[in-house]
Amino acid sequence: MNLLEKEDLIRDKVDELETASAEEIIAFAIDTFPNITFACSFGAEDVVLVDMVQKISPSTDIFYLDTDFHFRETYETRDRMEEHYGLSFVRVSPLLTPEEQAAQHGDSLWSVAPNECCNIRKVEPLTRILSQYDAWITGIRRDQAPTRANSKKIEYDTKFGLVKFNPIAGWTTDDVWNYIRENDIIYNPLHDQNYPSIGCEYCTRQVMPGEDPRAGRWSGHEKTECGLHK
Repeated sequence: MNLLEKEDLIRDKVDELETASAEEIIAFAIDTFPNITFACSFGAEDVVLVDMVQKISPSTDIFYLDTDFHFRETYETRDRMEEHYGLSFVRVSPLLTPEEQAAQHGDSLWSVAPNECCNIRKVEPLTRILSQYDAWITGIRRDQAPTRANSKKIEYDTKFGLVKFNPIAGWTTDDVWNYIRENDIIYNPLHDQNYPSIGCEYCTRQVMPGEDPRAGRWSGHEKTECGLHK
């Protein structure tokens, strides 16, 4: 499918998919683009989508970006999910080890130049893995941040050059947690410790009452996104 055909598909389906269920969107995405992948961060939204994808198409690739700086609880969540579903997440690593990054850019790059650290440990690896696919599925929601407010259920990802599906873009936080509870889904225990949004250990803190749910990401920096979503 060339770019023009993809744009026609998106234009034809954007309204229809807006009212479809998350499961219907995933099924349509996988049926239309067999060479599709799902990007999992092991956050609340993504564990929901892992469960849906496994029920619909257990052979679909699910990858995660291993920055080498995730919380211990995040890695443990990964391991528990692999055992529960009998799957193997595709591990995507940065080109530089933490030691090589420190040697080239100095210690604690995340504290002095977080955008550069994210580019090395997230954006470049994501660009590399997505180049192998025709479409991808994400767990972004419109109410997570102003930068995500206009996300469509299906759209063309100009940054990475492929079709992007956001099946739960219209969901609320309550919708996510209702699904987790009703389906007894494994989730990261840090969510129970005031971490609504979980990134790398060095760049994520607990969120205090009354703060924005993403206030714990890159606290102290004028940064709200890691660069994976435009």
